[in-house]
Amino acid sequence: MLSILERKISSTKVLSWCEKNLARYAILVLDMLNDFIKGSLKCERALEIIPNIRTLLDFARNAQIPIFYCVDEHLPTDRYELDLWGPHAMKGTVGQQIIEELKPLKNDSVITKRTYSAFDRTNLDRALTSAYDGKGVDTIIITGIHTHICAKHTSYDAFTRGLKIVIAEDGMQAFSEEEHLSGLEYIRKIYGADIQKIDKIIDFLLVNTQ
Repeated sequence: MLSILERKISSTKVLSWCEKNLARYAILVLDMLNDFIKGSLKCERALEIIPNIRTLLDFARNAQIPIFYCVDEHLPTDRYELDLWGPHAMKGTVGQQIIEELKPLKNDSVITKRTYSAFDRTNLDRALTSAYDGKGVDTIIITGIHTHICAKHTSYDAFTRGLKIVIAEDGMQAFSEEEHLSGLEYIRKIYGADIQKIDKIIDFLLVNTQ
């Protein structure tokens, strides 16, 4: 990892999502739950992104960038998903808990959801709008799983709200490489998202948050 000084020196270009007048970011962590990583719907490919997400979260906390864990919390009546995928992330179960490696800290927020999108019938919209002393978040950086499902649907709702979208390429995964890459390309092409590695995201955030 580069030092802070080395990162500042290397960060001479500023991406469109990291301009001086766009300084209100939020990190979204999608569905990094026991059931999705180690349980009933486990995705072994997700194990490789855990350290990358942790690096981004550590930086975000130091930079006072708000973090929102957006996680499934299903009820038995959610037949639309349970019939398709089987029981998963059921409210009150160990499987619904965030994995130990990425446990939220005191100032982080947890948003529970019952569909693919983190915005659908949740309080995420209100939380983002009220952040930064009511100025609101204007750019979200999305991590977690799955690229072609929850990240895709969350990106749509962010797009319709006028939010800029950054996808952490090495902080996002899916069941297969094909599903991951096709999800990234769809979100980039249809919603105008920037797809960036976490090291590069931190480089640009350093320019704009110091």
